[in-house]
Amino acid sequence: MIKVGIVGGTGYTGAELMRLLAGHPDAELIIVTSRSEQGARVSDNYPHLRGIVDLAFTSPDLEALRHCDVVFFATPHGVAQATVPAVLQSGVKVIDLSADFRIRDALVWEQWYGQIHQARELLDQAVYGLPELNREDIKSADLVACAGCYPTSVQLGLLPLLVNDCIDVTDVIANSASGVSGAGRQANVANLLSEVSDSFKAYGASGHRHQPEIEQGLKNIAGKSVAITFVPHLLPINRGIHTTIYANLVDMSIDVQALFEDYFREEPFVDVLPAGHHPQTRSVRGSNYCQIAVHRPNQGRKIIILVVEDNLTKGASGQAIQCMNLMFNIDETTGLLSPGMMP
Repeated sequence: MIKVGIVGGTGYTGAELMRLLAGHPDAELIIVTSRSEQGARVSDNYPHLRGIVDLAFTSPDLEALRHCDVVFFATPHGVAQATVPAVLQSGVKVIDLSADFRIRDALVWEQWYGQIHQARELLDQAVYGLPELNREDIKSADLVACAGCYPTSVQLGLLPLLVNDCIDVTDVIANSASGVSGAGRQANVANLLSEVSDSFKAYGASGHRHQPEIEQGLKNIAGKSVAITFVPHLLPINRGIHTTIYANLVDMSIDVQALFEDYFREEPFVDVLPAGHHPQTRSVRGSNYCQIAVHRPNQGRKIIILVVEDNLTKGASGQAIQCMNLMFNIDETTGLLSPGMMP
């Protein structure tokens, strides 16, 4: 049994980790930390976990974390990097759901996140946690930097095209829309029901923190820089991401539908929909699945890739558990096969 700890259990990704781990046959959650809720029962914060997670929040004490086999950090950026080095030194594996170890260039990270990186020495050691891209490296990793929610959808949507050098990499556009849980659980007027409901807006159009992660990932896949315009949007829903990607083919003879179906045929959590379909966020809500549809209007050069995922599951906690499964040499689908919740 894998003994699991969660640092930062009061946010949505922490709660999602607890929900998913409760149904995992090979994992036992033994500690959940929170500085602000220390001593409170988990079920007092999240009543849906009553009778399922019988723990109280504790302080993030290193001595307690040493009893774990793996620790998930579900914390805001800048928190994990202060503690992760000591956790790793104690022989415990780490999966970080924040952005602290995703970007390899510390100066780029500092530019986008506005603070000094405290664990630069670990940036080269961290394995980027996107199983469809780095499965073998994740298996042997001690530190996994779980891919971000938007970057997961963009990279999965472009993966077959970049691997096969099918598109013009000088002009790619990705418009992504996420539910409000992507902004976290903290109080914020902009996320109030009366502010978000019955509305739709873009934000971060002049630059978003996921841009450098997306650019880094696409460059690693393609072996060259990919010029991508990325614009995030806020959806008036609780959870879910819908990403629309526009790219131009360099070879008009390519059967794009067949390319995607063949590439993802063996991937347990990527579902390529039949030609002509349009994926919906509700189809993957609460699941670790990503659905993709490919369109080629008038069989022309322009292709449109539609990607949906749950930002809290495949975009965060579910993907983190998928990485954990790989790190401990168990079937990567373990505890993650529940379908989306309809309606």
